[in-house]
This record gives sequence, structure tokens and C-alpha cells, in this order.
Amino acid sequence: MANYIKKCPECGGINLILNKEKGEIICKDCGLVIEEKMIDFGQEWREFDHDQADKMRRTGAPMTYTKFDRGLGTDIGQKGDLYKLEGKGRNKYFRLRKWQYRVSTAIERNLKLALAELRRVSSYLKLPKSVEEEAARIYTLAVQRGLVRGRSMESVVAGALYAACRRHEVPRTLDELSEASGIDKKEIGRTYRFVTRELGIRILPSNPVDYIPRFASALKLSPDTQSKAVEILEMAQKSELTSGRGPTGIAAASLYVAALINNEKKTQREVADIAGVTEVTIRNRYKELLKKLNLKDQIKKKEIAA
Repeated sequence: MANYIKKCPECGGINLILNKEKGEIICKDCGLVIEEKMIDFGQEWREFDHDQADKMRRTGAPMTYTKFDRGLGTDIGQKGDLYKLEGKGRNKYFRLRKWQYRVSTAIERNLKLALAELRRVSSYLKLPKSVEEEAARIYTLAVQRGLVRGRSMESVVAGALYAACRRHEVPRTLDELSEASGIDKKEIGRTYRFVTRELGIRILPSNPVDYIPRFASALKLSPDTQSKAVEILEMAQKSELTSGRGPTGIAAASLYVAALINNEKKTQREVADIAGVTEVTIRNRYKELLKKLNLKDQIKKKEIAA
């Protein structure tokens, strides 16, 4: 039944019935046909067991960029079925399966290897499927435009993943991608900028607030401290303290200040290690926040109360 129809427009009754055979919605109280010629999006056949459903189903898995053939390839037989054959018949089908797995063009060979690496790095970083799909699409476009030539496959994969993370606002740092892929973060950054520029991908600057939940969870800080850090960041953005500064550094410094205010003592070294920045960066951002936002008094009051 259509979700938007709540009651009969004629009598105001809510006793509506759906006639699937005629494709109509009828008011049982006054008999008004409210909707007619409705499309049935269900299957036109029935199945009574799993095997029968597999035989009658005419669609497969959805298309995906995470496979070199976008998931449109088919398999020649199942291994169990092949072993039922004898002699030449079995050898013939094994030969056909072998040729099926062989990839013909250079682009397909590149995609087959690169997308396997992309899935590995994505799994290591625990990225959602939407990010993995977007990264695979970006990499496929890069291969088709010839942007991979002269660069290592791993660096382009890492660059595509970083671009997809930025587009979907899933916070991952270059250090994390470097650790997962084994490529220097400067190389990943160069490749990321080159690929996004050549493909015309528009990416907004990272928001420091996106990093707060991850850093707070890693540092085992309370929800109050996390909320306070977000509040400090919003004040910093209004005062234009975040412009021209790395998002991870300013996010980590905000958490450090919030932890001090809530008497959850964390050292600058601990915060810097989690955020992947230096202690000097934390210290500089911390001083800027205290000076510009007048947070010294709040910290002193908490220390006196403690």
C-alpha cells in the first residue's frame, strides 16, 4: 500500500484495503477507489525452496566498481559440478575456466591487481562500503585517463582512497593511509592532488570536528570532554583560528584543552601520538586557543575546584 495515503479523501476513513490483483486501493467504508493501476514491483513467480528460487531468478548482484569487470562476469560451472564430469569433458571445462580467469587488456590486468589492493587497504582502515566504492570509481577513471602511468599502483590506490574519504567526510589521515599501504605520506599527498586536479574532483577542506570522536575514543575521554572540545572548535572557527592550520592539529589541541578543563589529564605526547602530529604543534595550537578564546580562567577554576 502506498505509504503516503493515510486516510480516505472522501469520508476521512482509515479503513483502506489493497487489491493486488486489480492494483487498487479502496476505502472499505465508502467504497471510493483512491488509487488505481498501481505498479506491482514484486516478482511474478513463486518459489518453494532455495534451489527453485536460484533457478528462476533472472538478476544477479548489483554492478560495482570494486571488481575489474564491475561484477558483470559469469562463472563457467561450479567446482562440484566439474568433478562430476569425466575425461575430456572435465578437461574442456577446466580449460574454459582457466581462460575465463585470464584478463585480456592491460587496463583490466591493472584493475584486477589494484582493486584487490584497494579492498585490502580499505579493510585495514575499516572504511565503509560507500567509501570503497567511490575510491574504486576514482581509480578506474584514473586508469582510463592514463594517470597511473609513471606512478606506482599502490600510491594511486592510496590517493584514490584518501580522496574518497575526504568526499564522504570519513576522517582518515595521510599517516594512517601511509601505514596501511606502505607508501610515504608525501607521495600519497602528491598523487592525491594530481588525481583530483586531473579528474576535476572538487573536495572541500577537512572539518576538524570530524576528527574529535575518533581521537576522543582513542584517548578514552568522557562524552563531556568530547562535547567541550566540539564547543571549543566552534568558537575557534568563529574566531578564524582554524584557517591555514592542519585540521588534525587543531582538533587534537581542542581535545587537550577540553581534557584539562574537565580534569582528565592527558599529556601532550599522548594526544600528539593519537593525532599523528608533533608535540610542538599541540603546544602551539594550545597556546593560541588559550590566548584567543580566554580559556585560561576556566582551566584555573577547575584546578582550584579539584
